[in-house]
Amino acid sequence: MKSIILASASPRRKELLANLGLEFTVIPADIKEDFNATIKPHELAQELSQEKAKAVTGKVKNALVIAADTFIIYRGKIMGKPHTTAEAYDMLQTLNGKSHKVITGFTIIDTENGKSISRSVETKVFMKKLTSAEINNYVMSGEPLDKAGAYAIQGLGATIIEKITGDYFNIVGLPLSALAESLREFGIHIL
Repeated sequence: MKSIILASASPRRKELLANLGLEFTVIPADIKEDFNATIKPHELAQELSQEKAKAVTGKVKNALVIAADTFIIYRGKIMGKPHTTAEAYDMLQTLNGKSHKVITGFTIIDTENGKSISRSVETKVFMKKLTSAEINNYVMSGEPLDKAGAYAIQGLGATIIEKITGDYFNIVGLPLSALAESLREFGIHIL
């Protein structure tokens, strides 16, 4: 059987993939993400995941490489990860009391025959209306740093989300249902 490689350093993606009962190895893709504004968001998410997968395919033989990329779209603009508390505060203030979209693109590549699949999944998220103090307290928890849109729905960030429409796991970083469906095309059946 082919080995499975997760081309991501994300502990959340690692945990999600493990939830499917798959044995895999983590080999992080070391690429610079370029949020090219001229490409439509779903295409961009798939392109970034392809770049990550391709960065790892040359390092392994007889494997399926899985890579993903997640970002937020608000009013047509991409929001990546904040790198400072000020950026996190600004992102959360922008999303405060509003809805936005979370898009995750993922790619699976078979290193033996070059077969690949890239898909993207979108989930709509509605954020509660928060006070400035609540936003500040959340930012000071440290959780928003290095998270797309400055929140982690699987953590303390669950308290700032009013509701979602779509795949919860997509928001965390790996749309498990769509991934399991795509893995079938490579002969891997989760159920």
